[in-house]
Amino acid sequence: MNGLARWLRFNLVGAMGMVVQLIALALLSRIAPQHYLWAAAAAVELAVLHNFAWHACYTWRDRRGSSPVRMQLVRFHLSNGLVSLVGNVALMRLLVEAAHMPVLAANLSAIVCCSAVNFCMGDLWAFAARA
Repeated sequence: MNGLARWLRFNLVGAMGMVVQLIALALLSRIAPQHYLWAAAAAVELAVLHNFAWHACYTWRDRRGSSPVRMQLVRFHLSNGLVSLVGNVALMRLLVEAAHMPVLAANLSAIVCCSAVNFCMGDLWAFAARA
């Protein structure tokens, strides 16, 4: 699969994951509004699991047999999961507390900022073609 097609698939999955993350964050923030960073971390984890399943079956399906699924999941969590978690929590704290952005808008901004790094990490490591 060429790079552009993979990038488009990555962004389609990312858009679906973003919806999952924003809905989860909205619900969790409503339950515990004073703990928006914990809510953001939980919402990120739900989106990471969602995105892994779709990326494994759709975005990088041509690399499905290159390594065991559990190893891909571990690499995905150590790359995309870590980038998303640290990036979202750090950027949200900055955007909510310093820039006074609403929680959902800050989360959307953080997702967009982490996207390019996550694509590269997914392509080059989590789902990398093995020789």
